[in-house]
Order: sequence, then C-alpha cells, then structure tokens
Amino acid sequence: MRIIDQDSQPMEEWWPGVTTRMRTSLLTGCRQLCIFDQWSAPGCGAPTHVHAVEEVIRVVDGMAKVWVNDETETLRAGQSVIIPAGCRHGFSNCGSETLHMEMTQAAPIFEATYQNKAEMALRWTDR
Repeated sequence: MRIIDQDSQPMEEWWPGVTTRMRTSLLTGCRQLCIFDQWSAPGCGAPTHVHAVEEVIRVVDGMAKVWVNDETETLRAGQSVIIPAGCRHGFSNCGSETLHMEMTQAAPIFEATYQNKAEMALRWTDR
C-alpha cells in the first residue's frame, strides 16, 4: 500500500495568478490518473488548450467560466464538467474570491497542447 501525504506535495505557480498542487501522478506511483488542485485569483485561469485524454474539472470553491470548443458555461462549487479527449478548453475565475478546482485526467502525467506553442506542455513526469 502506498500512502501519499497530500499536504506535503509542493505548490507551484502554474500561470500568473494560478497555483497548483499535484496530488497523484506518475511521480507518486499512479499509472493511469493525474489528479491535481488549482487555485486561481479573480480574472486568472488556464488558456485554451487540448489534452489527448479525458479530463474532469470540479469546482470546489468559487465560480469558473469554462469553455469547451464553442460552448461557455459558468460553474459554481459542487459542479463538474467532463472534457472529452481532444476538445479545446480552458477556464477563468469569474468570481471575486479565489477559485479552487480539482482536475482529474485519464493519464499519469499532464500533457497539453496550447495555442501558444512556447507554453509548458508536460508536467509531473520523470522524463
């Protein structure tokens, strides 16, 4: 049995105004999932990007404007959205408080393709 101390996982600035804590990934011994939390300041979030795998985004606290392809919705705490593999998506904090979200991806590493090709596309891997 492998125990992961979630609170001891490092925090990192993902984007300006967005802090991330990886909970489970290849680095913690997971072979099929990547689960992480993100906290976004008002007006901040993730730019449009694509994953090769399905992702579930759950709002823990706050309000998020989420877009998937050409659809945009506002999610509140307790709501989730399933992002199909290969769909363009992103989010921003549309509230006045910190947005806390939990992301689950169907792969043990984070891999994304961004419109800005200079953005970091691989995370939480031993490569």
